[in-house]
Amino acid sequence: MYFLNNSNKMFFTFILFFSTLISISSNSWFGCWIGLEINLLSFIPLISSPLNLLTSEASLKYFLTQSIASINFLFMILLKMITLKNYMMDNFIMISINSSMLMKMGSAPFHFWFPNIIEGLSWMNNFILMTWQKITPMILLSYYFNKNFLFLIIILNILIGAIGGLNQTSLRKLMAFSSINNLGWMIYAIMISENLWIFYFSMYSFLISIMCFLFFNLNMFFINQLFINNMTPLIKMNLLINFFSLGGLPPFLGFIPKWIMINFLMMNNFYILTFLFIMTSLIIIFFYTRIIYSCFMFNYFKMKWLKINLKNNFLWKMNFFSLVSISGMILSTFLFY
Repeated sequence: MYFLNNSNKMFFTFILFFSTLISISSNSWFGCWIGLEINLLSFIPLISSPLNLLTSEASLKYFLTQSIASINFLFMILLKMITLKNYMMDNFIMISINSSMLMKMGSAPFHFWFPNIIEGLSWMNNFILMTWQKITPMILLSYYFNKNFLFLIIILNILIGAIGGLNQTSLRKLMAFSSINNLGWMIYAIMISENLWIFYFSMYSFLISIMCFLFFNLNMFFINQLFINNMTPLIKMNLLINFFSLGGLPPFLGFIPKWIMINFLMMNNFYILTFLFIMTSLIIIFFYTRIIYSCFMFNYFKMKWLKINLKNNFLWKMNFFSLVSISGMILSTFLFY
């Protein structure tokens, strides 16, 4: 990993992982808040770099947004302690606590900081921000939530995630909007059961890790780099398989958690929500297909100085991950009948 040669990074990564465990195993709101603060203060040294102005800006923005969410969360838990039982007040506090958690994970309509910060980070930091940093707010959200409010948030997430990604040329922003869309699915998963959320989240993390690993090794940040650089057909094929798997196209691995979710929605008669989930997934598959189409079809002159030298070890790993993505077809026959 990128932090193995740096003792500071290793130290802060260790604290980052443990702060999440402090938060989710705490038996009081105050303990959860302390865990969130440690998490914030350990992630900022990981993302900030004195050599890059974009990362410095991103770390400052991240600090400000997370601080606002933390202050709101702390204020609301103190307000809950001192106020008497009142239906209106309880609802207001519940929605405010939910909102601060949603802001922490970069969910719509509090998502404005998320694509901007992702744009300034490296692929490895992006991977942490899109996966690990969502665990604590998600778990805390599941303890105390307003159902109707969360349904509205789910609809906003899936719509903004799908529509926001249509006009992007940056791969990082594209992954950010894809993450916002998947957040809608994950919030619904955690409303059903924690086990389903763990399943969906682990699948999503696996697929995001492949994409981040691939783009990190190819050193790509924009869509045009995918067809300007001379990639081998094998790398293009790996891109195709993993993009479609992330989009949730039926034969691939990414479809299985979405299939389970759609089954739950249909059993509970949420037909409009099911329709929205499926339609937004189609929009996401459309903009993934657009990237793949450009990558496969655009024919540039071969430039000798733009040759990508990849280690065999990297290609072997990519082939293995793609094989796992395709194996969704085999797994689905075991899971459903």
